[in-house]
Amino acid sequence: MARPIMSFALAALLLGCSLSSAAEDGFSYREALTKSLLFFEAQRSGKLPADQRVKWRGDSALKDGFSQGVDLVGGYYDAGDHVKFGLPMAYAVTMLSWSVIEFEKEIVDAGQLEFALDAIRWGTDYFVKAHRQPDLLWVQVGDGDSDHICWERAEDMTTPRTAYKVDCEHPGSEVAAETAAAMAAASIVFRPYDSKYSDLLLLHARQLFSFADTYRGRYDDSVHSVRKYYPSSTGYSDELLWAAAWLFEATDDKSYLNYVAQNAVVLGGTGWAVTEFSWDNKYAGLQVLLSKVLVRGGGETCNATLNQYKAKAEFFLCACLQKNNGDNVEMTPGGLLYFHDWQNLQYVSSAAFLSAVYSNYLRMANANLVCPDGQISPEMLLKFAESQADYILGKNPKSMSYLVGYGWNYPTHVHHRGASVPSIFVLPSAVGCIDGFDYWYVNKDSNPNVIEGALVGGPDLKDEFYDDRCKYEQTEPSIAGNAPLVGLFAALDGLEGDKGHSPKYSTPDSSPGSKQKSAGPNPKPNEAAVEFVHTITNTWKYQGEDYYRHQVAVKNTCGERITYLKLKIENLTGTLWGLSQTQEKKMYELPPWLQVLEPGAGFVFVYIQGGPQAAVSVVAYR
Repeated sequence: MARPIMSFALAALLLGCSLSSAAEDGFSYREALTKSLLFFEAQRSGKLPADQRVKWRGDSALKDGFSQGVDLVGGYYDAGDHVKFGLPMAYAVTMLSWSVIEFEKEIVDAGQLEFALDAIRWGTDYFVKAHRQPDLLWVQVGDGDSDHICWERAEDMTTPRTAYKVDCEHPGSEVAAETAAAMAAASIVFRPYDSKYSDLLLLHARQLFSFADTYRGRYDDSVHSVRKYYPSSTGYSDELLWAAAWLFEATDDKSYLNYVAQNAVVLGGTGWAVTEFSWDNKYAGLQVLLSKVLVRGGGETCNATLNQYKAKAEFFLCACLQKNNGDNVEMTPGGLLYFHDWQNLQYVSSAAFLSAVYSNYLRMANANLVCPDGQISPEMLLKFAESQADYILGKNPKSMSYLVGYGWNYPTHVHHRGASVPSIFVLPSAVGCIDGFDYWYVNKDSNPNVIEGALVGGPDLKDEFYDDRCKYEQTEPSIAGNAPLVGLFAALDGLEGDKGHSPKYSTPDSSPGSKQKSAGPNPKPNEAAVEFVHTITNTWKYQGEDYYRHQVAVKNTCGERITYLKLKIENLTGTLWGLSQTQEKKMYELPPWLQVLEPGAGFVFVYIQGGPQAAVSVVAYR
């Protein structure tokens, strides 16, 4: 549903105002790309390779499937737990492959192709093991219920590793078709580098699609244990079309294109106008992918149907851009797309990825995106994708990077078992199921292991975020959320180049780029301990009044640790993020996550209001 007030970031974009570039904001998309791929190494299951870069991880689950007579060692853990869920894993591999297909040059230029191929192959090698017969696929290892009652490292796992399969008697069209899509997309990626492996993946993709289509049935009807975690709300129709579209991309076999055309209505491909793209709902991705056929050519006999797919793709993009006559995706006041209360950023990453991809298609066709509320150029569409990436990396009301390890202000209490318990190389003794909860899950300290590149669930509808391990809807990462970031960051890095991290500052009455340092009004002797840098990072106009997004960087300049800091903030008329308000009026303290401010260290807080900036001063510190 549309929000009555447009977010300031999107309003500036659609009115043609110039938003600050990656260089001005100091975002290095290349660094973000590098870290987003690194996250997949932290999620590896099985025997880790010698070149493993995430050193706090060890070998795990080395007997998966053995009790059922099959080798299912390998693959990826889904999120902060240790279940290997086939549907989101296959979707993640499809998205990693699509990222390389669309932005291979940019990934090569960033020096990340080898790591991207490794990330894809870690998944496809596992799928080859899981698909031992044409009409059988092992789709899950571990049980969510038993896994979730334990908080232990993957290396210490004591929970059951039951494996689940789909076959002719117990079909699972969603997961079989998504795995076919992953294999087909990956076969395109590997064709120039390992043609035999590419052929093997394509053979599996064809068989899996035939299995999914011939023996139709919902996979959560066959694998009951998945219903609480990854149920199929849209059914299997979208996955069947999605797999066929990827097989056409991989083979140029017109029978697959005819499939998506002939089944467009009955399977909902041209009937569903959707406002999300995810591991569960593939329609928007399918519709964007098929739009490429119109641009590239080769599908002329199906052009009428392909144009219907294209119209639905553009509905989705216009909804994200708030240009759909009211039927739009909701947005937060800070300019973030808001799809769901749970793990919202995974839907943001996929929507931004589609925006970047479709921007390329529009540019190839020398066309604009035509929405009910106006036309959008390819450049504007890519700028919108950039706005979502920038929000993730720190251009948001809390000035927090939601990509762990990027920047200096990111979540440190990520809901992730391996990250929250000391590494097995540091603490060799096993951490038991209950001990993990008693000593590490509820521990208020930051995680001992930084799970670099993890995209957490993110803030709520009001841009609020709580860095709390218990708030898993906000602090848990997932491979499904991370995968689209690879293509998104690659696209933006290719556009801007690697700009480094060099934020610029401005004041309310000066042009962007100028700098003002202060210690608040009427400095007292004790205020020399802290330095403030006031910055305006964005401006916009609403109902005739100018509004400013103020960022205040606080730095410890006293040369000693500060364990308590009390600030007075006067002339504050808007909402503030990043400090804790005390019982006293106008008085604020360090946020709960920041107990100590080391010499030279700092943090930021943010507020939004019209008129002049607030006056910040130090009341006390120790």
